[in-house]
Amino acid sequence: MPRFPVSRILIVSVAAFALAGPAMAWQSGSSSTKGKHCYDVEVQKPKEVKDEHKVTGTVAGGLVGGLLGNQVGGGSGKKIATAAGAVGGAFAGRKIQDNQQKKTETVIERRCD
Repeated sequence: MPRFPVSRILIVSVAAFALAGPAMAWQSGSSSTKGKHCYDVEVQKPKEVKDEHKVTGTVAGGLVGGLLGNQVGGGSGKKIATAAGAVGGAFAGRKIQDNQQKKTETVIERRCD
């Protein structure tokens, strides 16, 4: 059994991929199928919303805000700061989740004339 150096095998592998690459790229572009002209189009679509009422962001924000508010003041001031932190955190968490859910994603669609 002949022994080939690793460098020779690597060169042959790279050459094979280099020759196959343009053929693969040609297949993924526009094409013609039974008289139809098909092409790929990038389309912006809204991301799937999993938490429509934004409960996760509201609860998480409220917890974090309450914990931070609890670090401020003393006596009844501490209670007020905790409550204010929880309300502010809940509002901020809801807003952050809302902004994340409004993002879009780019998908490739195949269209034919």
